[in-house]
Amino acid sequence: MAAAGSLERSFVELSGTERERPRRFREFTVCGVGTTNPVAGTVKYSESAGGFFYVESGKLLSVTRNRFIHWKISADILELVEESLDLNLLNNAVRLKFQNCNILPGGVYVSETQNHVIILILTNQTVHRLLLPHPSRMYRNELVIESQMQSIFTDIGKVDFRDPCNYQLIPTVPGLCPNSTTSAAWLSSDGEALFALPSASGGIFVLKLPPHDISGIVSIVELKQSSVMQRLLTGWMPTAIRGDQGPSDRALSLAVHCVEHDAFIFALCQDHKLRMWSYKDQMCLMIADMLEYVPVNKDLRLTAGTGHKLRLAYSPSMGLYLGIYMHAPKRGQFCIFQLVSTENNRYSLDHISSLFTSQETLIDFALTSTDIWALWHDVENQTTVKYINFEHNVAGQWNPVFMQPLPEEEIVIRDDQDPREMYLRSLFTPGRFINAALCKALQIFCRGTERNLDLSWSELKKEVTLAVESELQGSVTEYEFSREAFRNLQQEFWCKFYACCLQYQEALSQPLALHLNPHTNMVCLLKKGYLSFLVPSSLVDHLYLLSDENLVTEDETTISDDVDVARDVVCLIKCLRLIGESVTMDMSVMMEMSCYNLQSPEKAAEQILEDLITNDVENVMEDICSKLQEIRNPVHAIGLLIREMDYETEVEMEKGFNSAQPLNVRMNLSQLYGSSSAGCIVCRGVYRIASTRFLICRDLLILQQLLMRLGDAVILGAGQLFQAQQDLLHRTAPLLLSYYLIKWGSQCLATDVPVDTLESNLQHLSVLELTDSGTLMTNKFVSSPQTIVELFFQEVARKQIISHLFSQPKAPLNQTGLNWPEIIIAVTNYLLQLDYIQLLHPWCQVNVGSCRFMLGRCYLVTGEGQKALECFCQAASEVGKEEFLDRLIRSEDGDIVSSPRLQYYDKVLRLLDVVGLPELVIQLATSAITEAGDDWKSQATLRTCIFKHHLDLGHNSQAYEALTQIPDSSRQLDCLRQLVVVLCERSQLQDLVEFPYVNLHNEVVAIIESRARAVDLMTHNYYELLYAFHIYRHNYRKAGTVMFEYGMRLGREVRTLRGLEKQGNCYLAAINCLRLIRPEYAWIVQPASGAVYDRPGASPKRNHDGECTAAPTNRQIEILELEDLEKECSLARIRLTLAQHDPSAVAVAGSSSAEEMVALLVQAGLFDTAISLCQTFKLPLTPVFEGLAFNATDEAWRLLSTYLDRYKVQNNLYHHCVINKLLSHGVPLPNWLINSYKKVDAAELLRLYLNYDLLEEAVDLVSEYVDAVLGKGHQYFGIEFPLSATAPMVWLPYSSIDQLLQALGENSANSHNIALSQKILDKLEDYQQKVDKATRDLLYRRNL
Repeated sequence: MAAAGSLERSFVELSGTERERPRRFREFTVCGVGTTNPVAGTVKYSESAGGFFYVESGKLLSVTRNRFIHWKISADILELVEESLDLNLLNNAVRLKFQNCNILPGGVYVSETQNHVIILILTNQTVHRLLLPHPSRMYRNELVIESQMQSIFTDIGKVDFRDPCNYQLIPTVPGLCPNSTTSAAWLSSDGEALFALPSASGGIFVLKLPPHDISGIVSIVELKQSSVMQRLLTGWMPTAIRGDQGPSDRALSLAVHCVEHDAFIFALCQDHKLRMWSYKDQMCLMIADMLEYVPVNKDLRLTAGTGHKLRLAYSPSMGLYLGIYMHAPKRGQFCIFQLVSTENNRYSLDHISSLFTSQETLIDFALTSTDIWALWHDVENQTTVKYINFEHNVAGQWNPVFMQPLPEEEIVIRDDQDPREMYLRSLFTPGRFINAALCKALQIFCRGTERNLDLSWSELKKEVTLAVESELQGSVTEYEFSREAFRNLQQEFWCKFYACCLQYQEALSQPLALHLNPHTNMVCLLKKGYLSFLVPSSLVDHLYLLSDENLVTEDETTISDDVDVARDVVCLIKCLRLIGESVTMDMSVMMEMSCYNLQSPEKAAEQILEDLITNDVENVMEDICSKLQEIRNPVHAIGLLIREMDYETEVEMEKGFNSAQPLNVRMNLSQLYGSSSAGCIVCRGVYRIASTRFLICRDLLILQQLLMRLGDAVILGAGQLFQAQQDLLHRTAPLLLSYYLIKWGSQCLATDVPVDTLESNLQHLSVLELTDSGTLMTNKFVSSPQTIVELFFQEVARKQIISHLFSQPKAPLNQTGLNWPEIIIAVTNYLLQLDYIQLLHPWCQVNVGSCRFMLGRCYLVTGEGQKALECFCQAASEVGKEEFLDRLIRSEDGDIVSSPRLQYYDKVLRLLDVVGLPELVIQLATSAITEAGDDWKSQATLRTCIFKHHLDLGHNSQAYEALTQIPDSSRQLDCLRQLVVVLCERSQLQDLVEFPYVNLHNEVVAIIESRARAVDLMTHNYYELLYAFHIYRHNYRKAGTVMFEYGMRLGREVRTLRGLEKQGNCYLAAINCLRLIRPEYAWIVQPASGAVYDRPGASPKRNHDGECTAAPTNRQIEILELEDLEKECSLARIRLTLAQHDPSAVAVAGSSSAEEMVALLVQAGLFDTAISLCQTFKLPLTPVFEGLAFNATDEAWRLLSTYLDRYKVQNNLYHHCVINKLLSHGVPLPNWLINSYKKVDAAELLRLYLNYDLLEEAVDLVSEYVDAVLGKGHQYFGIEFPLSATAPMVWLPYSSIDQLLQALGENSANSHNIALSQKILDKLEDYQQKVDKATRDLLYRRNL
């Protein structure tokens, strides 16, 4: 049966471009120079159409492969369109308007030469020749690998329509029929354009234009039966040669056949005779009376013929065939002849066949060397197309073409359905209404409103909704409506618009012509508004769709070589048809909903059977049972039918086809059926097949339920009941579900994806390292939304089918990855993916893992994470078994770092991570650990992943536990570092401190220390954390060291008041730590200077030459005891005191030493604090006294006096430094200070006077000092006993006095100095005398 199924017994009509925008025609006006305005009452011609196929359209390597031209004629408008099934042609539609002229029906003829495509056009007043470039001359390279190409009409705007070489008026020749409806045109072998028109007298006028590239004159000749040679008519001056023809001889249909340098013109005339003319010889070569082949012709002989049509078909092997349609009221007859030539140029007709038909109105018919195709239109406005092999047929039985029906006239809407939604679904379901019909209906419905009708399918849907809703709202006059009233009003307006759409759909579906291409076996039906294709149907579809009368006469040998088996199949089909006719709309919906909702189709079939039996008022079940009795072997017949419908059955390649093609051929074939229109047609065919076979499977399932119910061994045969139940039933249900899925995908539009969903898809694909090239290509040349099947065909299936056909070696097609995930994952939204995979799951066992994986992706987007995880885990078992999953885990560099399943887990974990589902990441990684086994690298990766996401979720304890189980020490250290940082940032320090850190204690300390030394001190609290860490573990010395280092850095790096406060607290904390230790252990190591703690990653330090400075090799270790820390703490408090007193000093106080702080304190006037600091650090008070010396206020002098009295040192150092400082700056010494210093060290005061050249003051001091020694005012100089024989010895600073005298004597001209010098000398003289006297007294006393 499978072999027999390849026979083409019937065809189906497909139109797949209904969603395309209305074709954009470029419009041109052809000005008719010399034409006259049409006269009122002129005959109006009916619309007509035609087509042209390129000679090499059937050659695989031709530029014109699968390329053709079709046109439509309407009054003065000619619309020309070039189509290609392989490429998207650009600028391929033009509309020509002929001024003052009407184009003759069928008055367009297209020919091709090596360089040109020539279009010959006849109007009722003019003839035209259009020269266009041939496609083969438009491209330098014949290898076509592009997906789009310019049409031959691209440059038609450059054509000069008034060129006299290509345009002429038809002369007003006597006898020329003014209202002719037939014509013919052709190119001669010399390139001349010839136009044939019938004359009123039965002859034929032939107008000739010279070749386009040769200058010449236009001529016209008249072919007449009564003359052997007609004189050439030139200059539009004809010669009237009268014959014996009458008006009834006028030609009704003309056809031309070119042979070498001649052309045969065939004319079927009103007198029912066929005449054959030779243009070269200009003579009638043959006359044949067609009534001789008509059985009942008496009435026809008495009336002039109307509606007769003539067609020619030429076969190089069989010669010329003539097809003649003889029209008679309520009947018609086709006569097929073969032209036979004899000697002496005598011709005759060999009658091949006569075929009869009862249809009335023949619109068009086409003839090939084997078949007749006929197009009728009946009084009920129904289109009928049939075909027949005129030599080999069964009793003249015509083969049917199952036409695409018009949409139903009424939409039944249940109470629970929204009228708007249901009408929109019906209007915009693919395959029902064409875009042009909806646009015209919209234009009429919105009369008076200007609307842009150049709309895409989705835009049109919005406009329709807006228009109907606007009309509805405009009709509402009341403010309040009941729900029922509003629903009725809504349904009324939508019904009105739907009726308008239906009217235009019917008008645009009116057939005009047939177009056949014998080179490619392409059959097209040219309609008023669009183009449809007729494609062969399989034997199963043919039998199911066939009418009852045709099924009775079906040739059983085409079904099976076994006649009994063939009869069983026919009876089975009859049973299925009876069931199908009995199934109501509700029952049909029940089955479809059970398929969509993933319910058992067997149970749905059982329920439908119950309803059929219950409502069987016409005894259909009895008829079915009686027909079942006629089937000899029902199980075998059902199995045969199922096997025929199983699309996984291998199809044998046509014998003689060489699939091993060279590279250039394969590249050329890459565009085969690559145009958007071809994709639509192919996918429309898929839909028709799926829809038909879904019905067959549905009815077959119901029939099998009936067989199970009957359970009669007489019907089933002994022992076959179990087989029918277990085998056939379970084979039918998956087949039903599979065809439902294809049907669903053929009607489900891949609508625009929301931006967020698109971004999510791109994000997923990026993580999975998959491309979405389909997304980029999908809408490049398509102006309408596409169904899932169309996307699948264009992006995946077509390429793989071509690759399968033209490559070696061949793998079964069902094993080449032809599964929809490829396209669904890239271009559709997730809701469609979800529906598709769920519909696939109950029956498809191919690529199960891939489907579960994609289902998981869908659940991710819809927010059902747990379901997604289950799907991902289920898909893991298929890794390594499916191509898609293998490609998913394939790394770019090709290195295999772990097992395939672990690579899969890695990809899924990354996907879950990107989506942001850490809980699922943890669950999946935990499951994957068991898969890792002894692979410690994978173990480390997975446990690191678990740690990371536990940490992200705030599961600190679980994160620490996962960290401790990481086998890789490097990863473990990284995770430990991350744990420290994150918990610090979250301020979850208690957890961080209290973790046990078994075998990780030193590492965590090093991490915290590193972080503490690398980050900003005031922003992060790592030092405090480390302090707490050591305190928690009773390691007080390290805790003190940490806080001391913290304080050092605060002073050095944080130049703020807050920093100084923290510094003091740090030192206090360090002191407290050491006080908790036994005294012998209360010490710490001096922390290193800041240079040692360079931050990680910092650039190396360089000297002024640019060279890296060498790191210090040996650093002396300094031990700090408790006393040292107390000093630093005191210094820190003093720094804070200074900063509080003088905020400007904050910048320098933090890192200042004790000596520097003394200067800063003195400068700030904090003298007591400065003295305290000096005493703490055992520093001299000199800076304090020097600082006070400059403060020339009474209070300062008093304080200085107090300090000098309080802080006495050896050699009266502080007096000396104060006076020295004052004198060095030329400041007069206050008396109190002089008196104070005289009392403690008058000799030093004298020396200071001498140092600063204060001679007069020195003279006075010497004079007073001598007097004091002698007893006059000795108490002011601190002399307890003046000079006497009984007192201790006294002395004078003679050296200083000598220096004074010398200084005074250096300037002998200065009288004042001389006086002073004399004064000293006199005083010394007096002193010497008294000393001498005292000395004598002393000696005297000693001698007593």
